[in-house]
Amino acid sequence: MTVNLEEYFRTTFEDKLLVKMPEREDDHLTPATRLLEKRREMAEVEQALAAQKEEFQMKMESLQQRREELERKEFQLKESLLKFDKFLKENDSKRARAVKKANDERELKKQKDKEIDRVKEETDAQQREKEMLQKKLDKYTIFHTYMDKVLEAGEDFHEIRDIITRWDTLTATHMDLLERDQKNHDRIEKQKQNLMKYMEEKENQVLNYNNQLSTLQTRLDAAQSDAVKWESKWTHIKNTAATKTLLLGRIKMATHNLYQLVRSHQNQLDDVEDTTEQLTQIQLFVQDLNQITSEIKKMEHSGTSYVASSST
Repeated sequence: MTVNLEEYFRTTFEDKLLVKMPEREDDHLTPATRLLEKRREMAEVEQALAAQKEEFQMKMESLQQRREELERKEFQLKESLLKFDKFLKENDSKRARAVKKANDERELKKQKDKEIDRVKEETDAQQREKEMLQKKLDKYTIFHTYMDKVLEAGEDFHEIRDIITRWDTLTATHMDLLERDQKNHDRIEKQKQNLMKYMEEKENQVLNYNNQLSTLQTRLDAAQSDAVKWESKWTHIKNTAATKTLLLGRIKMATHNLYQLVRSHQNQLDDVEDTTEQLTQIQLFVQDLNQITSEIKKMEHSGTSYVASSST
């Protein structure tokens, strides 16, 4: 803390050090008396000033002590704050560990509860199994008594184990016979299925053959119908061919006669059997005849024109 000494001294001198001297009635003092009075006043002032200094020193010491105390308290407060912060951090850490521990314990409790429930269930199951086995034991006790009586009455077996062994043998033989019977039954069922499958395949084949036969019958009917149609056409063709043959014979005969006539006109006696050649010769003859006729017509026309011009 900073103390304003100027302000402090000003206040002190104004309030305490500046002592107002009482007004004296006797103003006729000697200089020596006044000097002494002034010295006395100075002494009083110095004494008061010393007292004020001492008081100031005491106050300064008190202020110093208070300052040190405040610094000490501030240090303690800082230490306390640090300790409190450390305490809070430790407390948070402890709280986090406590929460984690609580969660772990809660999870462990759940697991333990599950384990307890499982153990209870197993215990209940074992208890039920125990009760069931006890019931079986109570139920089978009469058979044990019966076996004892049988063993006492019979002479073929000496112990109950022999009877059980014999029973196991008979049971195994019975199971073997049942297994064989089941295999034979399965084999018969398989053969039946194969037979049904074979019969089904054969029925399908028969049905397929019937379909093919129906198709072939349809084709046969169509072929027979076509045969009748083509026989009719063949008859018509044969009749037409006979007519054409007769006509062709007549044409050949007429061509041959005409060829003979042309050859006789040409004073040639050779004969050609080929009708095409005969027609060719006839065609040549006709062309020559047409040419001669044309020339004659031209000559006649020229002569007529000459006679007309002469008469004119």
